[in-house]
Amino acid sequence: MGKVISLVNQKGGVGKTTTSINLSASLALLGKKVLLIDLDPQGNTTTGVGINKGDIDKSIYDVLISKCSINESIIKTKYKNLFVIPATINLAGLDLELIEKSRTSKDFSKGNQLKKHLDTIRESFDFIILDCPPSLGLITTNALSASNSVIIPVQCEFFALEGIMQLLNTIMMAQKSLNPNLDIEGVLLTMLDSRTNLGFEVVDDIRKFFKERVYNTIIPRLIRLTEAPSHGEPIIAYDPKSRGSEAYINLAKEVIERNGN
Repeated sequence: MGKVISLVNQKGGVGKTTTSINLSASLALLGKKVLLIDLDPQGNTTTGVGINKGDIDKSIYDVLISKCSINESIIKTKYKNLFVIPATINLAGLDLELIEKSRTSKDFSKGNQLKKHLDTIRESFDFIILDCPPSLGLITTNALSASNSVIIPVQCEFFALEGIMQLLNTIMMAQKSLNPNLDIEGVLLTMLDSRTNLGFEVVDDIRKFFKERVYNTIIPRLIRLTEAPSHGEPIIAYDPKSRGSEAYINLAKEVIERNGN
């Protein structure tokens, strides 16, 4: 049974999409069969693995409004073991559509649609990675309901802990009302600028707050990591010998080790 992991943080620019792409690609490189699902209407994860949006026939939006089966939306990437379900701008209107449908149909659960579809394919993958939008709306609620656990990327900058309590409250609410088995997989420190003391102070603060849940791997702030998605490649393909590539391979090894496989 595949492990479903959401990357969640309502703050933008903390490395969710970069991590979704590169963690998925690294897990695939290490021999795991991975499905990466883009849940952000901007679709950056989709383009970041080399999918041309003009070629998309069926997206996660079509799945969530039951216009197609989840199997019909899966695209094989050019990377071994890595599959993706793309996102399009249509996803931006999903919240309103789900709310409207729940008003007209008493049996319709607006927060459980993704889980319903994922349950049909979980056994086909080792890991299913969900890249969530930078908000705590219905798309993220669906992701939390469908997930076994969450990874929280936290930027190594001032105000890093700001908003984390709101996110933790959202996770606790999801545990109570939707998914009692939801766990925090880990906290990932991202965008560390090793030239400043502030970054290391934030690392200490996060480690004190989350303790053993913080990954040993820290993702550095690197130009190569920001360049890679614009070329439609994960860092392990764009620059396999870079520090960014090494970091994400190490993160993937930690994720595999924590899951005992």
